[in-house]
Amino acid sequence: MYLFKKNSYVETHPRRQPEKQFKQQVPDNMFIQCPYCKRGFYYRNFGTLRVCPDCGYGLRLKATERLNLLTADYTPWDEDLQTTDPLDFPGYPEKLRKAQAATKLNDSIWTGIARIRGLEIALGIMDSNFIMGSLGTVTGEKITRLFERAIEQKLPVVLFTASGGARMQEGMPALMQMAKISQAVARHSEAGLFYMPILTDPTTGGVTASFAMQGDIIAAEPHTLVGFAGRRVIEQTINKALPEDFQSGEQLQKNGFVDKIVPRSELSDFIAQVVSLNQ
Repeated sequence: MYLFKKNSYVETHPRRQPEKQFKQQVPDNMFIQCPYCKRGFYYRNFGTLRVCPDCGYGLRLKATERLNLLTADYTPWDEDLQTTDPLDFPGYPEKLRKAQAATKLNDSIWTGIARIRGLEIALGIMDSNFIMGSLGTVTGEKITRLFERAIEQKLPVVLFTASGGARMQEGMPALMQMAKISQAVARHSEAGLFYMPILTDPTTGGVTASFAMQGDIIAAEPHTLVGFAGRRVIEQTINKALPEDFQSGEQLQKNGFVDKIVPRSELSDFIAQVVSLNQ
């Protein structure tokens, strides 16, 4: 009676069960394309310094990453400062919270006192991961205080720049930081103290137009983009094509605006050497 009845399922031997299908898990960022030479490399080839093994371009670093590459002996300043959102710009508070969570900074710069190769330095490191390193009111206040404290303690200032320019969400108060910081730089210079900006990729806009180019000695990492307006804006304005190396640190060095191109691996020694010669 049940001889020809079909079961609603098929029994198989346990050893003959079909193999489970596992989704292949490939980690992200295993291979990185260098933004400058466009060659791709296994991520470990960039090393702890995050430098392209082919052209020497340094990948963008968070301020805290760069700080830890330079020294383990430091004390931060002004970590409690917070912007007041002067224009009540829509969505700006949420953007700030995301940037703060991603960088562990209160704004787009880390400032403090650091000891590099035994020398005490007032150090600032801008972070392009914080709203593109934009110059806001808190960034300007922190840099101004960096120079003021350096005057009080008779310290040299080393400032790593990385910025897309003034922060549009803060409008005119952000633009005014250029003049405010420039005055602090001038007072520091009048006190006979040394200041060296180190330009990192990218250094553009109002930062380039002010304190990034006001140092006693100006250094830059290899293949750093340095400029005020963007390439396309300039080309459309003058109706001409620009050279490939336009707005690079190397091109600025050729024209006397940058004193030295310094590979990332040599920065600590370079800072110590230059600061010691200017004390």
